[in-house]
Amino acid sequence: MDPTNDPNFTPPSLKRDIEPPAPSSRIPKNAPIQPLVLADMGNAVDAPSPHPSVSSSSGSSSAKAKNPVTFTDDSLPSQYPHAKIPRRHTELVSSSSDEEKVQTKPILPPTIKVKSSQIADLEEVPHGIQRQAKTLDKYEFPTHRLATTLSDDTKYPLVIVACGSFSPITYLHLRMFEMALDTITEQTRFEVIGGYYSPVSSNYKKQGLAPAHHRVRMCELACERTSSWLMVDAWESLQPKYTRTALVLDHFNEEININGGGIMTASGEKRGVKIMLLAGGDLIESMGEPDVWADQDLHHILGKYGCLIVERTGADVRSFLLSHDIMYEHRRNVLVIKQLIYNDISSTKIRLFIRRGMSVQYLLPNSVIRYIQEHKLYINETEPVKQVMADKAD
Repeated sequence: MDPTNDPNFTPPSLKRDIEPPAPSSRIPKNAPIQPLVLADMGNAVDAPSPHPSVSSSSGSSSAKAKNPVTFTDDSLPSQYPHAKIPRRHTELVSSSSDEEKVQTKPILPPTIKVKSSQIADLEEVPHGIQRQAKTLDKYEFPTHRLATTLSDDTKYPLVIVACGSFSPITYLHLRMFEMALDTITEQTRFEVIGGYYSPVSSNYKKQGLAPAHHRVRMCELACERTSSWLMVDAWESLQPKYTRTALVLDHFNEEININGGGIMTASGEKRGVKIMLLAGGDLIESMGEPDVWADQDLHHILGKYGCLIVERTGADVRSFLLSHDIMYEHRRNVLVIKQLIYNDISSTKIRLFIRRGMSVQYLLPNSVIRYIQEHKLYINETEPVKQVMADKAD
């Protein structure tokens, strides 16, 4: 999210009391998203990178919740048998109802194959889906579609997080995750175990922004039946002020790796999960604008977590990465996702169509369209011509 839309925004050069992000000791040490080359690894180019091993704990549930997953370089094994992508798993358990508190089967990472349950009645509101609270005191981190067991022990676990306005969520926002899944599966040694939308709070200063609880609900409707692995986390949207992206990623690390203890492997060990930001090329370009993003935040986001960048039409992301000093420094933790079928649907244009009484059918899920109609969103609003003409995916 563009920090300049924070109503209390102060240029980093003039602000000396920036809240520090999480220390490195609380973030799992994972391999970069980009495979290392022969000169870096000292091994064959096609040899997989070794997994970070997890220090053993007492095994009690209380220790798992309180102690962060730690890693030691000395314990890294030297060789792993090569594993061919794509990964496989037998079944992904659907969301349990409120009465079913205990899962009888482990949830495994998503596959690219479309399931039969995703074909019919995709956008009807299903039963038994974990919904997000509307107040921070009732908030619970969603894990109903987060994999509980890694299906391939030779892979690194990865969670994808998309921060944004999502006002409203569109098919491009949904496609971004699927494009990321394809690219990660084909080009890296990581295994995606879950994906999250994190809508920004209502304190984000931007015209066309629907109230946070509406945007969270639309995101939930969009992925309840259209996806078997995407979830919505309302924590950022419930904050009383704008939350910097670095701190949002720290929140996911806290919930997944510190409180959750990482993910279980088939051999029974706990392994730390890499968390990466999924963003469009326009957000990345804002990182190059002077005095907008604090350097410490960029180093934290790109160095400790990493970024998946979806190219947009007319954007030269690779040239930007080459010219940006901090991004170039962390280039191996940045993965550019090329759109093979270009999709430039934008929330800005969706809002414009709604104001003009035009059809938005097939641009966003039917369930989201019905929700917009029922709550009369975006109808009697105006936006600056400059913002509409900029036409960013937001």
